[in-house]
Amino acid sequence: MARTDEHVTNTITGGIFLQAVIQGRDITVQLPPEITPALSGLPAPSAAFAGRDHDVKTLLQDLSPRLGQDTALVSTVSGLAGIGKTELVIQAATRALRAGWFPGGALFIDLFGYDAKLSVPAERALETLLRALAVPGDHIPDGLQDRQLLYRSVLARYAQEGRRILVVIDNVSTADQARPLLPTDSSNAALVTSRHTLDSFESRLHDLGPLDELDSVMLLDQAVRHARGNEDTRISSDSKSAAALARLCAGLPLALRISAALLASSPSRPTSSLVEALRSEHSRLDKLRRPDRAVRATFDLSHRFLDEAHARLFRLMSLQPGPDLSTETASRLVDMDTDSTEDLIQHLAEAHLVEPGQSWGRWRMHDLVRIYAKERVENAEEKEAALQRLFDFYLDHSKNAAAAIHGDSSGGDLSRKSALEWFDAERENLIASVSLAVDEKNLTFAAKLPHLIVRYLDIRRLFADWEEVMLISHSALEGAGDAEFEALTLDSLGMVSRMQHRFADAADYHRRAISLTRGDDSRGVLARCLNNLGLALFQQRLFGDSLAAHDEAAEIFMGLGNQLGFARATDNSASALRELGNLDEALKRHKLAISLFKELDSFESAARALTHLGNTLNDLGDYAQSSDAHRESIAILKELNLHNEAARALNNLAGSLLHSEKLEDALLSVKESIDLLDLTNDDFGRACALNKCAIIHLARQEFDLAGVLLEEALEILQEFSGSAEVAFVYGNLGRARLLTRDPVSAFENFRNAEKLFAALDMRIDVLQVRQFMGFAHSLIVAANEEVMPSRRSR
Repeated sequence: MARTDEHVTNTITGGIFLQAVIQGRDITVQLPPEITPALSGLPAPSAAFAGRDHDVKTLLQDLSPRLGQDTALVSTVSGLAGIGKTELVIQAATRALRAGWFPGGALFIDLFGYDAKLSVPAERALETLLRALAVPGDHIPDGLQDRQLLYRSVLARYAQEGRRILVVIDNVSTADQARPLLPTDSSNAALVTSRHTLDSFESRLHDLGPLDELDSVMLLDQAVRHARGNEDTRISSDSKSAAALARLCAGLPLALRISAALLASSPSRPTSSLVEALRSEHSRLDKLRRPDRAVRATFDLSHRFLDEAHARLFRLMSLQPGPDLSTETASRLVDMDTDSTEDLIQHLAEAHLVEPGQSWGRWRMHDLVRIYAKERVENAEEKEAALQRLFDFYLDHSKNAAAAIHGDSSGGDLSRKSALEWFDAERENLIASVSLAVDEKNLTFAAKLPHLIVRYLDIRRLFADWEEVMLISHSALEGAGDAEFEALTLDSLGMVSRMQHRFADAADYHRRAISLTRGDDSRGVLARCLNNLGLALFQQRLFGDSLAAHDEAAEIFMGLGNQLGFARATDNSASALRELGNLDEALKRHKLAISLFKELDSFESAARALTHLGNTLNDLGDYAQSSDAHRESIAILKELNLHNEAARALNNLAGSLLHSEKLEDALLSVKESIDLLDLTNDDFGRACALNKCAIIHLARQEFDLAGVLLEEALEILQEFSGSAEVAFVYGNLGRARLLTRDPVSAFENFRNAEKLFAALDMRIDVLQVRQFMGFAHSLIVAANEEVMPSRRSR
């Protein structure tokens, strides 16, 4: 205070004043107790925190002080209930405070936005925040607008004093609940959490997803050790059970923390015991609870926010048995048009009750949310009707897609490419739906659908899926009284067994199918099974039996007027005749089959027959026409995008070019074959192509390179030990070793080839390889005789 000509002046600097300031010459003031702002109300961060480093870093980048900032810094973290939103923002806020970015401290408030009883309206939340900012209660006005103005003014004044404040607003259900609490100046900042995506106020949006398996296990380990001490190694010492527990919790931090608490409460309980307790879907949510928290109760709060239309879609989407579903599939489940369904799904996605899939228009549910949603399907009639619509949709669309793949116009608007893409997207769902149909006693669907997707699975070489879906179907059909469908399923199992080089199993399946159809009216099915049996017998090198099966099939097909079936059986019989040495008759049958295929516009079958014809012409010594046939086959197969079949035809072409002594062209052909085989993950085909490539290098006198290729082929063929191709590779490797003057290694490889040829009853090949063995043995003896005299001379 200064005195000038009896006038008194007062100058007050520093501090923040929230009441009237009294000035005068002589004043006596009784000070009230000091009021300290409650700016340290941030909950303590958990000691168990894993897998969120990137998310914390992103939030800190948003919170860091920046020059030139002219808008409030608001970041909103949204995600499924229990996903760890609150813990994430607390961890980020704690780091920001420690960095000194918010000298004024932090405000924290939980709005309980999803709990109807505890939800905090904005007006009451503002009162709480103003009191935390040291505003006395009698200075807090009534009404939302006045409180909002005062709140923002106080925050701005703190900022002017260099005391930035971080406001953490947790558990917000709507933008209106949070908007009045947000700072509007350019210095203070806010972190908001919500189960909904809040995009109606200016904010940086962050979506939080589940933890991966590794981070889930880390969180479990940290939580158990924090509760019981570092000597509790139940998670780290049983990695298998820990990983299983993480998967059962599906990366949901709430479920993981509850699981850790369950272990901590029973220190003698092994992790494997908890895994077994949680394995059943029917009781998992019941067991994922503690007195103060539960997964189901957390989901309940989100579910209560849904109106009936959204709730119905939510529960019916859970009936989809696969990992995701399309908007179109969802629309069939709820029996609504696609546009209306998409609007509803979008709202569920904004509430994080469903999540977008890998491509737009596909959706998925968190595993625990799916279990919760299934529990809401209480009406048996509603469930039955929805599943029937799902099965009908999958049958109809699969039928159209299968037709499009075969080039049939009945596929509607689907092209071959779009049909394959649809199957790619729906494959796991289709297989899972067959298993679901078996459980629901829908034998019609379980019988029909597998046969509609087999050609797709064949093209994509998804043999494990093919076998799985057929085994599921057969489990329902066996003994059910439908002999025709059971036979077709057994026949398909035989086909996929042949694709996996289990030729004896394949023949057994086909014979079982044939036994169901002989004496039955299903002559067409019998012919198909006989034709496929012939292919399995061919691979077993039982060429006479193979020919008999194909001939019987061709006769039945002809009697039924089935030209396509007759052409296929005829072409296959021609291949058996070639192996039996009747090349002229084989040539005649190949040409007949090809002409029929072309008349019927069956281009894929024509292409296969053309490369078979090329092999027969090659054996006849007509290498030019053989090469032409293979080239025509390759052109068709490439146009159809049948990479695997084109690769095999290219390998066959390389053989014809090799015999024509066109080594450079042969090498180019086989290398292109290998490139295509790499696209289709055909290991056996790659080994065959490497063998052919090695033969070409032997002809070019590049013996070392040939040996390297043959060694690689042998490594691949270890899982195909019963194949004649293994014997041929051993024989060729023996030749390469002879030519590199390693007779001992050559002899060993020839001996391996001889054993395999003998086991396969390939007598001519046995005789040929024995000649090589004799030559290698003579070189070994000669080398030993040269060594012995030199030793005696010493």
